[in-house]
Amino acid sequence: MPGASIRLVSFQLHKVRKLPMPRVTFHTLGCKLNFAETSGIRRRFANRGYVVVPFGHVADVVVINTCSVTSEADRKCRQVIRRGRKTSPEACLIVTGCYAQLRPEAVAAIEGVDVVLGTREKARLFEFVDSFERRDEAQVNVSCTDDLQDFDPALLSFERTRAFLKVQDGCDYSCAFCTIPRARGGSRSASPNQVVEQARAIAVRGIQEIVLTGVNIGLYGQGRHDGAGGNGTLLRLLEDLSRVEGIARFRISSIEPNLLSDDIIDFVGRTPSFVPHFHLPLQSGDDTMLGIMRRRYRRSVYVSRVERIRQAMPDAGIGADVIVGHPGECSERFQTTVRFLRDLPVTYLHTFTYSERPDTVSATTTRHRSVPVPERRARNRTLRTLSDRKLAAFVDSQVGTIRPVLWERGRKRDLMRGYTDNYIQVQRPFDAQRAGQVEHVRLRRREGLTVVAG
Repeated sequence: MPGASIRLVSFQLHKVRKLPMPRVTFHTLGCKLNFAETSGIRRRFANRGYVVVPFGHVADVVVINTCSVTSEADRKCRQVIRRGRKTSPEACLIVTGCYAQLRPEAVAAIEGVDVVLGTREKARLFEFVDSFERRDEAQVNVSCTDDLQDFDPALLSFERTRAFLKVQDGCDYSCAFCTIPRARGGSRSASPNQVVEQARAIAVRGIQEIVLTGVNIGLYGQGRHDGAGGNGTLLRLLEDLSRVEGIARFRISSIEPNLLSDDIIDFVGRTPSFVPHFHLPLQSGDDTMLGIMRRRYRRSVYVSRVERIRQAMPDAGIGADVIVGHPGECSERFQTTVRFLRDLPVTYLHTFTYSERPDTVSATTTRHRSVPVPERRARNRTLRTLSDRKLAAFVDSQVGTIRPVLWERGRKRDLMRGYTDNYIQVQRPFDAQRAGQVEHVRLRRREGLTVVAG
């Protein structure tokens, strides 16, 4: 019977006989934080002598890092699991991530799964790989996250262009629609020294931009599992990072509006290495809906944050997350959100169609009327159209100006693309010498939602 102990002996014989080294492949679903964590696991496998192969190639170990934000994410997880098993029928197939933590029995029931690892067990992955032995049923190793205190550093980088650096994990909030606290545990943070050292290591590699990421980054250093005295504040961390040499620009991935202080906004506005770009989750522009969703702010707070950003950085890019079709969102409340966003000087929207998540307040309460799925999708289309109009208007306002652009290394139809500091996509004829570099360019004209550089 194939098992890990047999595989490990085989891997050692590979070295003696000069046969192929053991292979591992990965597939990640969900947010950049998930991708950063997979990147860390990938490096650990490489350090152990594994050859990392693209997903879809035959491998000895298959690791699937899952998401569970929506029911669509769950469906994709199941598809990927089946594909991984079909491609590598003899592999040790491991499923981890949020879907594995929240629905371990459902994941274990999928044919072909060998091991299910929860959030806490993800860091002990090699214990399960090294002792793996195929059984008739999947091995489920998932424990409660309520008292989870460990912080696992993670970093995702893109070929000397941009790195996503995890500085915080978990969440102490209890939004009605969200499963993240149950999947990842309470808020906890990396130490400032740890983050700074990672930033310096990134700079040595020639990477130009660092995106600071986490589940609820505004809670940095304030979580109930950050220890006595905490790890400082987000503002203090930003100040420490601004003194790291060799990084052209830092970007904050997303921050709750009630946690975005005037001091942080003003600091970003006066610090050249921090870009004028904020992404502020809104979820609804109706105060009643914000209450139903158990959000910790109301419209007036959101407006004050946007206005403060505009005062400090008139050309800043400002994005907003919005959920449509949440229980209780009648037509009138949705139209209130539409009007609110239409008048608000944000530059783009990320719109999500509400999806029932088991064991959340939103899915289990009967006090608020459910919105039919076709209506949810129609509302999503309405806001996506509004987002396109707002982004086009913002881009038009920037045409003719000179902005710094970090050029990506990818090539498509003899064109290269990059992003300005205020998050406008720019394109120009491909030039390999510019790839991975920050260049000040004039924004000549808009084509769709992209700008052509002069």
